[in-house]
Amino acid sequence: MAFGPQTSRYVNPGADGAVDTINTILTQEANRIGQDIHKATLHTSPWIDLIKQSSFPEGMGYQLNTLIYDRALPITPITHDLGDTSGASVGTDWFAMGATDATAANGYSGGQTTTTNDHPTEGANVNVIDFTKVLKNYSLSRAVIESPRINVEELRFAAHRTEQLRAIMDLLKESTRESWEDRYRQQYDQQCDNVVYAKAASSRFTTGAEGKATHGPAADLIDIDDTALTAGGDGTDDNVINVDANISNALLDKIYYQLVRKGAGNNAHGRENGRPVFTLVCSSEASYQLQTEAGFRDDVRYNNARVSDLIAPLGVEKSFRGFYHLIDDKAPRFNLALSSEKLVNVPVYTVQAPGGGDDGTGKVIVNTAYDSADVEVAYILHEEVMESLIPSPLGNVNGLKFDPVSYKGDFKWTNIPDITRNPDGIIGFFRGIMASASKPIKTDFGYIILFKRTSTTPAAV
Repeated sequence: MAFGPQTSRYVNPGADGAVDTINTILTQEANRIGQDIHKATLHTSPWIDLIKQSSFPEGMGYQLNTLIYDRALPITPITHDLGDTSGASVGTDWFAMGATDATAANGYSGGQTTTTNDHPTEGANVNVIDFTKVLKNYSLSRAVIESPRINVEELRFAAHRTEQLRAIMDLLKESTRESWEDRYRQQYDQQCDNVVYAKAASSRFTTGAEGKATHGPAADLIDIDDTALTAGGDGTDDNVINVDANISNALLDKIYYQLVRKGAGNNAHGRENGRPVFTLVCSSEASYQLQTEAGFRDDVRYNNARVSDLIAPLGVEKSFRGFYHLIDDKAPRFNLALSSEKLVNVPVYTVQAPGGGDDGTGKVIVNTAYDSADVEVAYILHEEVMESLIPSPLGNVNGLKFDPVSYKGDFKWTNIPDITRNPDGIIGFFRGIMASASKPIKTDFGYIILFKRTSTTPAAV
């Protein structure tokens, strides 16, 4: 026997006297269902486990700045005032002692004898280091999740209410985890300085603002306009980077060498044979594409190196060509709209349209269009790109006591009496609050890779 959701009613205190409904989540048909209460589950991903987390500092406002020092190496020769390095190169010049006229102070001519702005001027045999830095700001954001209103009086008549409540609590926890995964993925996407567009002829590597996949005005659009491209050089629209090739090992090899030269290997997630192993977060299909690409299959067969203790618990058994493949089967996917210079987001889940029969209108279902989307995103995940700062619970300020709020999304039962809507205090709901700020650190270590997952052509470099 099929049955729909039961509802309970109360009077809205509004002027129109309209009647609202409270979804009674628990089924009240006794002896109609078995003892096992089944629930649909959501896929989990590595984002929560590998993003560094710490506490947001108290008493410093909602918006903060972080000071990042750039890479610094000796520059030679410096023969100009501070800030003018024309004609200089990176390196250290060595001078033979005694080869020139000596001085009583240091045994050789020149040195820091005449300075302007603390830099040697003409004729000084000194290598100098310039310290450059940049301020990056970050701020707190908050999200609140609430369950439907529940009339606790109706729990008396609910079938197997303990099991049903347990299933509901599990779903609330999964909602929190899903929200944090989306938050970390989106924030990491925004912090990365490098965006790579996979192309069959020559893939495009962009750094900084040039060609960066920034979120457009609509939530489901990403702007990929790159005005630096030459006319007629890419696709049907001159200013659009036409992603037309699949992810490839050649592409990752180039990224690997760039990361090593940037110094990202010092805190990589693993090491093999003295070399750093970085982390690639991608879908199962992308990982399979890389491991079965022609000319690279033997790398899987002969790789028996031990996985690092940090990565092993995530289900990774081996590395592949300098990368751990961490599977994210909810990796962002898009369809490419060349005419509008946009990537149109294709979400993994969608809300069932009204008219779904017994399922109601709020059911979350798998989006079938996700499987056929053209463009996919993979990430090089490095722990020094960003850090998530979460406010600590606060329950006592200068003798003022109140219920502490957990900003990690822990759900609490909330019951708010109201003279009209809830006079007996028997109607309540579950409420969870999340808040975090994403602190940018070495954003140059982060890479976003956009590729055409439906293409059979590996990207070229």
